[in-house]
Amino acid sequence: MHFIPLTSETDFESWRKAARALALNDVTPADVTWTVAGNEPELFEPSTPAPLLETPRRTFNVSAKFVELAQTAILHRNSTRFAILYRLLWRLRSNHDLLDVAIDPDVSQVAAMAKAVRRDEHKMHAFVRFREVGCERESHFIAWFEPEHHIVELAAPFFARRFADMAWSILTPDICAHWNGHAVSFTPGVNKSHAPSQDRLEETWRRYYASIFNPARLKVKAMQAEMPKKYWRNLPEASLIKPLIAGAGRATGDMIANAATEPHKSQKRPPMPRKHLAPGDDVDALREEAKGCRACHLWKDATQTVFGEGPQHASVMLVGEQPGDKEDLAGKPFVGPAGQMLDRALREAGVNREKVYVTNAVKHFKFVPRGKIRLHQKPNTLEIKACRQWYERERASVKPELVVAMGATAAQSVFGKITPINKSRGRLIELEDGTKALVTVHPSYLLRLPDEAAKAREYERFVDDLKIVAAQIKKAARAA
Repeated sequence: MHFIPLTSETDFESWRKAARALALNDVTPADVTWTVAGNEPELFEPSTPAPLLETPRRTFNVSAKFVELAQTAILHRNSTRFAILYRLLWRLRSNHDLLDVAIDPDVSQVAAMAKAVRRDEHKMHAFVRFREVGCERESHFIAWFEPEHHIVELAAPFFARRFADMAWSILTPDICAHWNGHAVSFTPGVNKSHAPSQDRLEETWRRYYASIFNPARLKVKAMQAEMPKKYWRNLPEASLIKPLIAGAGRATGDMIANAATEPHKSQKRPPMPRKHLAPGDDVDALREEAKGCRACHLWKDATQTVFGEGPQHASVMLVGEQPGDKEDLAGKPFVGPAGQMLDRALREAGVNREKVYVTNAVKHFKFVPRGKIRLHQKPNTLEIKACRQWYERERASVKPELVVAMGATAAQSVFGKITPINKSRGRLIELEDGTKALVTVHPSYLLRLPDEAAKAREYERFVDDLKIVAAQIKKAARAA
């Protein structure tokens, strides 16, 4: 019997390494016992440590689909999941198409575990409620959550992206996640007494929840399916749910009785006056004019306008999202950490940065102060629209053959509407005037990834996107 200890409940890499060695040494699933450090039952503890298996020179491969499935399913709380996954791996050696057999007991059980993990991750995204401790610049936001499975490390990056401008902690019985504005860290789990029970905005949140509750569209079973009662005890609005449901019938009647009899007047904002490229305008003239831009409020806190730079008639225009702290101080685009990441990727893709025009969709740095640190904040739609005239005038002046939108803000500016990155990236899209456009991620996205493997994988995808740019530059050079 082989006793395989894992360092933690989510130790996929150790399981993967051990499973590979076991399979290559022809150790059957029945001869393996998987344990987690600290959880070994004394009855099954070996008196002496089992010798480490050597990995033979021969090898075997499994599909990326299995690896992805196993990475998710291993987060399930089922204590036999390590054994089930190894049994499935063992069988895949002789039946490479086994994962396509949905009715197979092992396949269906692993798929069900992975589905439960993903659902639990979704519920954590939806039902974590932060409470504020302290105030102003010293504030910290703390939430309590009780996950069904081992999903905290999986779910934490979502909160780092969603709440990047605030320091937060998510406490759970298993493990706690923390964000300081730069990186996610983890500490051992705690009990609920460590979490605050309320904050100064608690009543405001309850009033808001009550105001958006629509009794006319109430479907209790559907609501409880999406928000099971077990999550209610940790939600500030939970105390309102039963009274709101009980009073839904009367509230619906009141809505009908007080219905508006005349249509509401249009609340559309008047269109902003737009400047058009004047004959003879070049990038230097536009840059000088943009120094006095007051189209939105961002200029008030920013150090200066950060305009684009590059050759007047570059064949490629790279469009980022907005200047960061370093760019705001230097007055030049992409000179900070994201710029260094971009420079490295451009070199690997075979693109000379000096031959491309580099700019941002928004020309002023939007941030929130946190002590001596200025934390980047994503521009909203009104700010993007206010600054779009500069992008349009830059493009009309440079006349690039290819525009590369890096990040969601850049894509919204280039296409004039919200554009999903993953659905659009990696292919050339024709704009209305015939100019080609390419969508990819922003270099700062790569810097925010806490997992080194994911960072390396996403960086390679980013370089692959930039290789499309290199191919277009070569094509334009041949045509010239």
